[in-house]
Amino acid sequence: MLTKVYGSAVFGIEAITVVVEVNIDKGIGYHLVGLPDNAIKESNYRIAAALLNNGFKVPGKKITINMAPAGLRKEGSAYDLPIALGILAASGQIDSCELDQYLIMGELSLDGGVQPIRGALPIAIKAREEGFKGLILPFENANEAAIVKDLEVYGVESLERVAAFFGKGQPLDRTHLDIDSLFKEHQGRSDLDFSDVKGQEGIKRCMEIAAAGGHNIIMIGPPGAGKTMLAKRLPTILPPMTMNEALETTKIHSVVGKVSDTGLIRQRPFRSPHHTISDVALVGGGSYPQPGEISLSHNGVLFLDELPQFKRSVLEVLRQPLEDREVTISRAKFTLTYPSSFILVASMNPSPSGYFHDPETAVQSSPAEIQRYLGRISGPLLDRIDIHIEATPVPFDELSAKPKGEGSREIRQRVVAARERQIRRFEGEEKLHYNAQMGTTQIRKYCPVGQEALQMLKQAMTRLRLSARAYDRILKVARTIADLGEEEQITTGHVLEAIQYRSLDREGWLGQGF
Repeated sequence: MLTKVYGSAVFGIEAITVVVEVNIDKGIGYHLVGLPDNAIKESNYRIAAALLNNGFKVPGKKITINMAPAGLRKEGSAYDLPIALGILAASGQIDSCELDQYLIMGELSLDGGVQPIRGALPIAIKAREEGFKGLILPFENANEAAIVKDLEVYGVESLERVAAFFGKGQPLDRTHLDIDSLFKEHQGRSDLDFSDVKGQEGIKRCMEIAAAGGHNIIMIGPPGAGKTMLAKRLPTILPPMTMNEALETTKIHSVVGKVSDTGLIRQRPFRSPHHTISDVALVGGGSYPQPGEISLSHNGVLFLDELPQFKRSVLEVLRQPLEDREVTISRAKFTLTYPSSFILVASMNPSPSGYFHDPETAVQSSPAEIQRYLGRISGPLLDRIDIHIEATPVPFDELSAKPKGEGSREIRQRVVAARERQIRRFEGEEKLHYNAQMGTTQIRKYCPVGQEALQMLKQAMTRLRLSARAYDRILKVARTIADLGEEEQITTGHVLEAIQYRSLDREGWLGQGF
């Protein structure tokens, strides 16, 4: 007897429906075809034990299982449950009439328990698109899948429970989720706040500009200047996530199995990988490609602490994602694209000793050592970072001062107002929502400057030997500064302030002028 059960394969951050065809005929043997990986090939041992431990029989006949489309490689243990149900239906132990109305996924334990899977949200979206009545998957993934409206989602804990649903008509408990109230709940709440930071008003200003325009930023300063503290608080002043951003972010995290019990990611991601990370772990990929840290930072912040400590090959893979805001991973037989629109926040010491070139500092590094240290960061990468700012140690008087500085809520209000101006400005532009996303054409259109400001910019370009990309960055930052000031025209003051945020372009940095 032939039975078909429907599952799904996650390809990138999208899902593809997989038909699990189970045929039981005369003979002896267990044959699994359709490009399964080792985890699926081993499923017969898990399935046999689960069936026997739940009072079912393993047919002593020839079992042939085909996973279509046969040309698509299947991976992971999430096909255990559909294969087991297919065997039960093909052997007549349960009714197969309603099997084709549900998309089913889940890993089986030897006792018949159903274990969590990855990619529940993309699978649920595909199930709705394909017109399935419902989705049956592990209980731990139910909230994540229930985000998708107009789809019946059933979270199950055992094979026996699912078999009773199809075999005896015992109803399953449907998972209901009020997505709108869940989205609003706890949004914007954080234990971190900019009021905790004493001093560093100049860097706070840069953080506000970075948040308002979505600009990348690098902080250069000695240990203890507060670089990490400031970076961790950047998400608290970013605009609240929209529903589309939350769904898109949750989709990426779902693929790697990093979604919380609530099912929906409502806070902007903050990722801070260690400097020993590999280029594949950062950008994504592998034998079975998975999203990397830069995609997990999508719609949030990627913080790279001690930037020169990262391998140069790792830093260089950032160049294309920073420019295109997506990652393309190519293999011989397929190409995957992961979204990666994030704010890069980097920090670094000015020298191997950790301190600026100061004769009064006890620990000194030679000019050659400093040049080698700073030379680990390429010019093209620095060109893609809009704001460079120096962080100096906070004086004792400011550290011991009792009054707190401006809090995240006040700063966020100005950031949100500036973002709203940008949204209105770019209303007719596709995939353009804030200033950092502007290309050359949009910069010429939306960043007009007067003759005086243009002359000032020309002098800076000549003196600092800036590239054309740095020229565009200055105009984009100046546009954001004007938006924060609620001004439509970019003035000389806006351009001058934007030029100041190119510290690493000045003579004396990167080992020059010592």
